[in-house]
Amino acid sequence: MIIEQPARFLRWFYPHSLWRMDPSQRSVYLTFDDGPIPEATPYILDVLDEYGIKATFFMVGENAFKYPHLLAEVRKRGHRIGNHTYNHIGGFKWFSWKYLANVNKAEEILQTGRLFRPPHGWMKTMQYRVLRHTGWRVVMWDVVTRDYSCRLSPEDVLHNVKTLTRNGSIITFHDSKKSIDKLKVILPKALRWLIEQGYEFKTFD
Repeated sequence: MIIEQPARFLRWFYPHSLWRMDPSQRSVYLTFDDGPIPEATPYILDVLDEYGIKATFFMVGENAFKYPHLLAEVRKRGHRIGNHTYNHIGGFKWFSWKYLANVNKAEEILQTGRLFRPPHGWMKTMQYRVLRHTGWRVVMWDVVTRDYSCRLSPEDVLHNVKTLTRNGSIITFHDSKKSIDKLKVILPKALRWLIEQGYEFKTFD
């Protein structure tokens, strides 16, 4: 449960980050991490188009550099772009100046307007403070579906969506090789269920 829906004490480590949006509004924020890649991103875009839904893609800069046409396609279809570092690096393993340089390197390609999600959902306090004080918005999550996990079936992933989503939830999927087989089974089902529950889909303005 701490992974799928972070406990309150975990949210205290990054107090000004976005973990959940307005709980008084019947809305959710769909996010997709780690792309863009040709094996997953085009399928996700087509499904979102089918249901008329916009999402936020937190991209790895190296992937966007390899597949600039996918970066352009995500933007063309009206989705929001976020920064997920250049090499999907964890902040605790890097000197702060190297970590921040990696973020800035990705930003040169992604041009997100300083919207950032740290890989794995953590970074050093100093890294967080510098990002925040230089105008970055740090987005975490309220629900992580764990679609990447080899221990979860597609039905388990869908169960996470149905049981943990609430007003204002920031829901995290992945456009990655690890997740795409599950998403081909459950993403349309998850979107239909969210629509049936009356949720509006929003992105980070």
